[in-house]
Amino acid sequence: MTPTKAPFRAVSSFVKSSAVASMVGFGLLLGAANIALPTPALAQAAPAAVNAAQDIANKFSSVKTLTGNFVQFGPRGDQTEGTFYIERPGKIRFNYNKPSPIRVISDGQSVVINNRKLDTWDLYPLSKTPLKLLLSDQIDLSAKSVKSVKQESDMTTIVLGDKSIFGNSTISMMFDPKTSDLRQWTITDAQGLDTTVMITDVRTGVRFADDMFKIDYTRIAMKR
Repeated sequence: MTPTKAPFRAVSSFVKSSAVASMVGFGLLLGAANIALPTPALAQAAPAAVNAAQDIANKFSSVKTLTGNFVQFGPRGDQTEGTFYIERPGKIRFNYNKPSPIRVISDGQSVVINNRKLDTWDLYPLSKTPLKLLLSDQIDLSAKSVKSVKQESDMTTIVLGDKSIFGNSTISMMFDPKTSDLRQWTITDAQGLDTTVMITDVRTGVRFADDMFKIDYTRIAMKR
């Protein structure tokens, strides 16, 4: 991977690192180019469905800041909880509840997974994960990125991906069709493993501290 503001920490073990990365669906970042497995192609959504989904996406992306609680379900059946913060474009923070020592921060350019107990910092470019599509200033359901749209009475599911950037990895976003509120998202990595994040108690239009999404690149460089 190409460094952004600081060199990326060397990955000593794929298994060990993927276990950490899967906490927020970043398993796809570790070796995806080398071990991406063939998966059935998702059907392209019908134009009418895409238009309806675009209306929902437009309403959601008009919300520039939001915060709430989350429950995360990992690909190995693990469950973790915490608080999330989002500021468009590109910024997100996960604070995991104790006893987990993990926090995840994206500053709009890079994403860091920090284990505060071990003082480890795994740094990735935001542009290389489908999470970037969720955090975009505008969610563009163009023919290139939209893989499928499923409309149900209580849920609209939009599946996005970009094979040229993410390989077979996708992000599935599930919205309330009446309010356009995001309910959950699932990142499916190149191996077909799912990490799902369900969000509750969401508040919008929130002002955050200036350092909410700050990444300490100096600290990361010192730990190399």
